[in-house]
Parts: sequence; C-alpha cells; structure tokens
Amino acid sequence: MTVRVAIHQPQYLPWLGYLDKLDRADVFVLLDTVQFRKNEWQNRNRIRTAQGWQYLTVPVLHEFPQRLDRVRINNQTDWRRKHLQALETHYRKAPHYDRYVPQFRELYAGDWDLLAPLNGAIVGLFAEAWGITTKVLSAGQFAAREEQTGRLVDLCKAVGADCYLAGAGGRDYMNLQEFEKAGIAVEFHGGSRRTRLHEPSGIQRRRDYRGVPGFRAPGVCPGLFTVYPGDVGR
Repeated sequence: MTVRVAIHQPQYLPWLGYLDKLDRADVFVLLDTVQFRKNEWQNRNRIRTAQGWQYLTVPVLHEFPQRLDRVRINNQTDWRRKHLQALETHYRKAPHYDRYVPQFRELYAGDWDLLAPLNGAIVGLFAEAWGITTKVLSAGQFAAREEQTGRLVDLCKAVGADCYLAGAGGRDYMNLQEFEKAGIAVEFHGGSRRTRLHEPSGIQRRRDYRGVPGFRAPGVCPGLFTVYPGDVGR
C-alpha cells in the first residue's frame, strides 16, 4: 500500500491549494527546520476585502539566519486583536461567519510565543473544518540532511513513505535520481482548483470582489466563511 507524504513549510493563513496538498497526502510534514524568510508567507498573508487586498502580518523577533522553528513572535504589538478584527470586519456578513469565528477568537486568544506552532495550529483548524484527516507531523521531530533533496528523502524515509507529493516548483531543484535510488516515487501537485476544496460562491463572487489586481489563489479564510466545507464536493 502506497504511503504518500507531502512536505511544506508552515504558512500563516495558507491558500486552498495548500490544503488540497494536505488532503491528497497520507502524511503531511511541516517543514519548520528551514531558514526563516521574513515577510514571506511564513509570517504573513493577505485577505480579500471590498477595497482590495489587506495584508495580515505576524510581527517577529528575527535574528538572521534563523531556523523557522526558533522564530519568536513579537507580542509587544497588538497583532492578534488587529488580525481578528480584520476577519470580523470583512467577513461578518458571510453565510458561515457565526460557525467559524469562535474558532478564530480562540486561536487569537492563545499565548503564542513561537511562530511555527501558531502556523501549525492554523493548519489544524482549517484541516478540521474541511474534514481532512491527514496525519500532520513536524520536521523537527526527525534527523535529516540540510541539502534540499537529501532532506526530503530523509523525511520520506522517516515517516515510512514510498511516494513524495512535491510542489510544482520542485522540478527546478530536486534531484529525482536520488529519490529513485531510495525507492521513492515522486508525484507533482499543481495546486489545481479542480479539487473538492473549491473557491466559494456567494459573497466572494460579488462584483466588489472581482477583478482584484494580482489575484491568483483562492484564500482559505473567505472559503471557510462563505461555504460550509462539509458540503463541498457533495
């Protein structure tokens, strides 16, 4: 029986393609042992509003170079209240706002010191909402090489996987021969929207949400508030 693993950096409020990758895997490894990159998707993301994009950034205390799992959050700022307020302001009229906003309130009421556990909790919140039962682990639990392909192969072996579900960009840097030597098949995930995790209709399809400059990927937050995930794909 094939055991498929996906390995991805923990992101803040990730997009639906991220959850689709999680859904397609048997095991999902949060790659929190790589170097942190400030102001990328590790500590910020954007939500759509009637006025366009709004970025939500988790402030961090970063010492370059630093591993992602060691990055501390700067709790001297009121970021949790601001992020929750943004979600409440822009999605309070969404059909399933009342169903899920309590989970975000509980999330932002948490005492978060490190960035990686926060992102892991968000992945867990979204996975539960969409009924995704994939086992989620942290790369920090395992010994692995630092070299890119070697790290992935070692993590595949550590979780007993014989198939690696890679992102489309993996073609640019992975040494596929090393996977072949290890007896691990490689599949590529394109982040396609043709999945049971669909972009919502309703409030997010209204005129004031269309044609937003730079729009490429559907967001999980609007999807969660506008479509009950339990009904998606049925």
